[in-house]
Amino acid sequence: MKKLFISQPMKNKTDEEILAVREKAIQSAKDFLGEDVEVIDSFFQLDAPENANSGLWFLGKALELLATADVAYFASGWENARGCYGIDIIEDYKERK
Repeated sequence: MKKLFISQPMKNKTDEEILAVREKAIQSAKDFLGEDVEVIDSFFQLDAPENANSGLWFLGKALELLATADVAYFASGWENARGCYGIDIIEDYKERK
């Protein structure tokens, strides 16, 4: 079973919108890989420490988790954010057909 990291835009999104995209990503990754996946929980529903730059703090936490992934799924809009390198990437392959 592969460990799946999901990268998705979250700014100005509700928790429900974020979770809906994550469910789609999980199913797409399972379909693409032909196996179940272990999802790395990178949806932080907590606050950064008071003295931290919250954007950088969340990015640092995400990168820490990404380092443990076997594969990454990039949801629509990922190209407008920072990319990830050094591991396999799954894009929404249905759009590439």
